Amino acid sequence: MSSEDKQPSEPVGDGPEQLALIRESVRKAKVPKAKPRTWRGAALAKDLPVARVMVNKGALHLDQFFDYAVPEELDADARPGVRVRVRFGAGAHRVRGGRREGGGLIDGFLIERRAESDYQGALAALAYVVSPEPVLSPEILSLARAVADRYAGSLADVLQLAVPPRNGRAESAPSPEPLPPPPAPAPATWQRYVRGQAFIESLAAGGSPRAVWTALPGPHWPDELARAVAATLASGRGALVVVPDGRRAARVDTALTALLGEGRHALLTAESGPEKRYRQWLAVRRGSVRAAVGTRAAMFAPVQNLGLVVVWDDGDSSHSDDRAPFPHVREVLELRATHDRCGFLLGSTSCTVEAAQLVESGWAAPLVADRAQVRAVAPVVRTVGDHDLARDEAARAARLPSIAWQAVRDGLADGPVLVQVPRRGYVPRLACERCRTPARCRHCAGPLEAPDERDLRCGWCGRAEPQWHCGACGATRLRAQIVGARRTAEELGRAFPAVPVRTSGRDHILDSVPARPALVVSTPGAEPVADGGYTAAALLDGWAMLGRPDLRAGEEALRRWIAAAALVRPQSDGGVVVVVAEPTLRPVQALVRWDPVGHALRELAERAELGFPPVSRMAEVVGAAPAVTAFLADVELPPEAEVLGPVPLPIPERPGARRPDAPADAARALLRVPPGSGAALAAALKSAQAARLARGGQDQVRIRIDPPDIG
Repeated sequence: MSSEDKQPSEPVGDGPEQLALIRESVRKAKVPKAKPRTWRGAALAKDLPVARVMVNKGALHLDQFFDYAVPEELDADARPGVRVRVRFGAGAHRVRGGRREGGGLIDGFLIERRAESDYQGALAALAYVVSPEPVLSPEILSLARAVADRYAGSLADVLQLAVPPRNGRAESAPSPEPLPPPPAPAPATWQRYVRGQAFIESLAAGGSPRAVWTALPGPHWPDELARAVAATLASGRGALVVVPDGRRAARVDTALTALLGEGRHALLTAESGPEKRYRQWLAVRRGSVRAAVGTRAAMFAPVQNLGLVVVWDDGDSSHSDDRAPFPHVREVLELRATHDRCGFLLGSTSCTVEAAQLVESGWAAPLVADRAQVRAVAPVVRTVGDHDLARDEAARAARLPSIAWQAVRDGLADGPVLVQVPRRGYVPRLACERCRTPARCRHCAGPLEAPDERDLRCGWCGRAEPQWHCGACGATRLRAQIVGARRTAEELGRAFPAVPVRTSGRDHILDSVPARPALVVSTPGAEPVADGGYTAAALLDGWAMLGRPDLRAGEEALRRWIAAAALVRPQSDGGVVVVVAEPTLRPVQALVRWDPVGHALRELAERAELGFPPVSRMAEVVGAAPAVTAFLADVELPPEAEVLGPVPLPIPERPGARRPDAPADAARALLRVPPGSGAALAAALKSAQAARLARGGQDQVRIRIDPPDIG
C-alpha cells in the first residue's frame, strides 16, 4: 500500500463530511485513460478506428494480426509502430457495451490503422498505448516477417529479438541532432587487397557492392572496417556492423571513434547495460546516428537509409541465436542487403563454406590479397604429426613436442607467446586407423558411431554398418581420435618458472597483453591481442578439434587456428606458429599455405557431391521419440525431401551443445531438400507445427532450420 492510501491515525476536521466530498470529487474527475482498459461505451476514433496489432504470442498457430478498436482518447498516440497493451483471449460471447471483454492484458505492436476490420464480430479495444515512441519501422517489420518465414518461426518471436525492451528514462531523453556526412576516407591498408580500393570508392560514391573479404593477418581489420563504414557515411547513407562478441565490438568502436570522432555511431552490446543500450538504439531509430556496431541482436538495428551491412567472422557460433526461431546473423544480413539493395561485406581472417558459396554463386565478389602480400604478413607455420610425436622424448614426457618447446623458448626472449589449448569435452569420432579418413555411412554419409564400443551405426539415419571399410585406402580398422593433454598450462608454468603465465578462457577472458615476455594460455576464441603481436604461438592437441563428431570439424579447426595465428608477428619479424596435428590433413595444409579460401572451396565441392549443407537445405526436428515420429507422420513434406532418422539424440560433453528444452530421451530427425526447396520445407514444417500446437498436444517438438551441429 502506498503512503497516499494509508489512513491517518486521527481524524482531521469533519471526517464523514470530508470523505463524502472526496468521493464526489472523484466521481466528477476525468477517468484516467489506463483505468477502464475495456473502454466500455467509449467513442471510437473518427478516422481509421481499427488497429491491426501483432500480439506478443510466439505460438505458431497465433502467427497473425488481430484487429482492435481504437478509442477516441488514444487516437493521437495510437500510431503504427508503437507498443500497446491489449486484452487477448476473450470469447466472442463476452460482449458488453459494444466491446468484447475478458482475457488477459498482453503486450503487442500496432502494425497499421484501418477504416474497417475483416472480422465481423465485436472488437475488443486497445487497453492503452504504452509509449507514443514508434519503435517498429515498416522496414524492420518486413525483415522480421522474412526471417520468420525462412526459419519456420513466428513473427512475434522475431520481433522479440528485433526490438529491445523499453526503458522509460532512456525514451524520455532527447537524441542529439545528426551530424553532417564526413569526408570520404583514404583507402589506407585496403590497398593491400586486389579490389580493396575500388570497394571503398564504390561505397563512397553511393554504390552497393557485395564482397566476401578474407582479411590479412595482423591488427588492421578494425580500422579497415571503420573505413568501409566511413565511406558509406560519406555517401549520406547508414551502415551496420555485427561482430561475434563485445571484445571485438570494442575494437571496432575504438577504430571508428579514432577515424570519425564521437557522435557518429552507436555501440549496441549487452555490456552497455539496458538503459544505455536502449538510448543508443533509439538514437539509431530516430536517425541521430547513421552507423551502428554491435553483437548478434544488432542485426535488426533500425539504421535509416541503409547503405552497408557487415558481418565479421561469420563462422563464430555466437552469430547463431539460441532463441526461437534461431536466426543466423549472416542470413539475416543477406536478407537485409537484398531487401534494402545495400552493400554487403562478409569479413574474416578465415573463410566458411557458406562464404565460399556466396562467391561461387556470383552473389558476392571475392576481396582477397595476392599471394605475395599474404606471405609478407603471415607467420611461418610448422607442423608436428603423430610420427614426430612417437619419436619425441620431450613430447612423451611433457606432452609438448620439442619443436613447440623450442619455439616457445625462443619467442619468450623477445615478447609474449600464445599457447592455444582446445576446450575440454569434445566427443571423439571414428576414423580410419591407417589414413585418418572420417568414417561415414554408405547410405547418407552421416558420421559412424560405436555406442558402448559395440556395433557400428550411423548417427544420422541409424542404419547399422557391420561391414565398414575405408573408401580412401580400403582398411577395415577404426580408431578414436583422442583428446590431448588437459594440464598444459600447469606444465608450462612449471617448465618456465621465471616467466609469468596468464590464462584466458570462458571464466576470465583477457582483452590484451603487453609486449613483455609472458606465456598466454588460451582456449580457442578467447585469445587476447598482444601489443606488437605475439612472437610465437603453439596450437596444441589438434585432434581435439579435428576429432569432433561434426561436419564442420575441419572448417572450425582451421578457423580457430588462423584466428590465433593471425595475432602472431609476420615471418619477417620472426613470427612462428607450431600446430600439433597430422600434417597431411587438409585443414593443416591449408594453415601451412595460409589458404582458407582454397580449403572452403574444396569443402564446398565435396558437400555438393554428397548433398550436404549449405548446398542442400536441412532442418532438425528434436523431441521425445514418439513425438518426433508422430510429427513426421503429420507433416506434408515436399516430394524431394529426404528424411534421415529419427535416431537418439547424442548427449555431447561440450557445454551448451544440447538445448535445455530437449528431453533426456530426445530423438532427432534430419530433413534434407535440394537447392530451391528450402522455402517449401520451412513452410511445411511451420504448418505442421502450427496444427500440432492448435490441437494442444502434450509432447511438442523443436524445429531448427540449418542447425549448426548436424554430426
